Amino acid sequence: MAKDHPSRKLAVILHADVVGSTTLVQQNETLTHERIQASFQRFSETIKDYGGIAHELRGDALVAEFERASDAVAAALSYQDANAEFNTTFDDDIRPQLRIGISLGEVVIADNTITGAGVVLAQRLEQLAESGGVCIQSAAYETVPQRLPFEYTSLGEQQVKGFEESVRAYAVTLKSGEKIPEPEPSATSLSAHPERAQNSRFAIGAAFLLVIVGILLAWWQPWVTREEPASIEQMAFPLPDKPSIAVLAFDNLSQNANQESLNDAIVDNIITELSRFSELFVIARNSSFTYKGKPVKVQQVAEELGVRYVLEGSLQRSSDRVRITVQLIDALTGNHVWAQVYDRELEDIFEIQDEIARTVASTVEEKVEVRERHRVATAHPASLEAFEYWMRGTKYWFEWNEEGNDKAQVMYKKAVELDPNMVRGHLGLAWVYINGFAHGWTELSRVESLERARELALKGLELAPHDYFSHQTMGYVHIQAGEREQAIAKFERALELNPNAGYPMMDLGEALVYDGRPQEGIAWFQKAMRLNPHHPDWFYWNLAKAEYAAGQYKEAVATMNKMNAIPNRARHILAAAYVQLGKLEEARALVKAILEINPEYSLEKLRLYFASKYKDVAIPERYIEDMRKAGLPE
Repeated sequence: MAKDHPSRKLAVILHADVVGSTTLVQQNETLTHERIQASFQRFSETIKDYGGIAHELRGDALVAEFERASDAVAAALSYQDANAEFNTTFDDDIRPQLRIGISLGEVVIADNTITGAGVVLAQRLEQLAESGGVCIQSAAYETVPQRLPFEYTSLGEQQVKGFEESVRAYAVTLKSGEKIPEPEPSATSLSAHPERAQNSRFAIGAAFLLVIVGILLAWWQPWVTREEPASIEQMAFPLPDKPSIAVLAFDNLSQNANQESLNDAIVDNIITELSRFSELFVIARNSSFTYKGKPVKVQQVAEELGVRYVLEGSLQRSSDRVRITVQLIDALTGNHVWAQVYDRELEDIFEIQDEIARTVASTVEEKVEVRERHRVATAHPASLEAFEYWMRGTKYWFEWNEEGNDKAQVMYKKAVELDPNMVRGHLGLAWVYINGFAHGWTELSRVESLERARELALKGLELAPHDYFSHQTMGYVHIQAGEREQAIAKFERALELNPNAGYPMMDLGEALVYDGRPQEGIAWFQKAMRLNPHHPDWFYWNLAKAEYAAGQYKEAVATMNKMNAIPNRARHILAAAYVQLGKLEEARALVKAILEINPEYSLEKLRLYFASKYKDVAIPERYIEDMRKAGLPE
């Protein structure tokens, strides 16, 4: 069955936002919300009087649509003047003031929501306005009749976020001594009052001219950033044989810069939810987040990552509410396929993530079945506070050192104290103890660390048996314990639940290498790298280890040298490969460098690391002998 496509049209968009709403809320949350809502209701009436439509009242912002820029400007100035006077009636400091932006652009109307480039541009212009002021885009300004008593101050060319080309903007005010124009009669009111028709012919003629100008602007749209189509020929990778998508980091529109972690975690969860659909090819977070904070074209993202679709958006948190704006772009055509604004209570954030993922999955391809069998509701934390502790713990864990591991442990423990059923909290702690076992980053013995990791992984499986990360974590416990067959089974199950998860692919490849199947492991590593083109360096580290096991020493050296910086604990792989290639001088130089940083490194520690991992004991024995030749002491 064909889908109903959202309607698009050219419109004048007004976007208004409350200045310093967070500060007002901190003074008196209930009173602030009451006054903001009352203020927006008054503004909505003014908008209606001037022929506009107030589409959305969302938290501390308002979006409205007009046919004429002159009406939008008149409504904005009329409201600002009335609101300034109204605020003088309060005997406290809770006096909501607005900034208003006005743009002319294409909008998308779907589900009674108005979105699109025009809305985004109006929001950007609003951010340029002063408190109590109005800012208008040049394209809209040029359609306002000069006879109207408005005064404009050029703000010059502005480089606004999300738009490639700069935008000329103006601050607009009422001329000194003038009155704001009264609302002009609509065509309907003219037909009802014939005596006004003759006096309005000029106005109708001017309106007709504006319609013609609007049509031309709609065709040309110099103010809108056009998405230049991506070239299949210039893509770094061949397009997959199924719908492919990259999800970019969302813009943080919150006043609090600390919300960055929340933004990233939400996008990460959207990527995870999308990845559960086997019908999709989803680029890993590490690669899509390399564009974070950079002015990048959709075309560039698509060509560098080898995908057809790109999802981008923004997130704004205000008190206990959140507003998420998303848009899906077909990079091969440059068209915006779908857009939506979610204005919800903050506690609904996890439901929004799921909704976005399911909608995107069903939008990019009709054949994708949106089904519930992949839902992992138990993985959602019961409180946002627990979720934030988990986010901080994960950030520390990825520092990949003993200090970061210790800090992660503290954060994860706080998360599970707040929410004992938080799956990711228990699994995060499991990985802390896995590191303790593998690298000695723990006060416990290695045996105790591994057993603690096993207990926590089993707890994760008990709470969320259909969460891929539960199986991945348990699989890595099996790897450390030398339980190769169990590890492989767990990683395979993780990939059944999340076919696009790159890390379980890497872990499965590692387990296959230990099981004496290095070529199969290499194939999984290469698949994970395709899903994650900007993958971390340790992907090369694992691949080189597999190539060494397979006897591909030249390839192992070439792979190691692709790393941006080879960590000290990875140099032994390169040194062993050099020995096999007869380059003893290079191998001994590497071992010397290893010992300068870690004087306690030895063959005994290598044996401990290899203990029980390899099914074919000839591989670690070859490795030990190569490192002995390279000069590593017993």
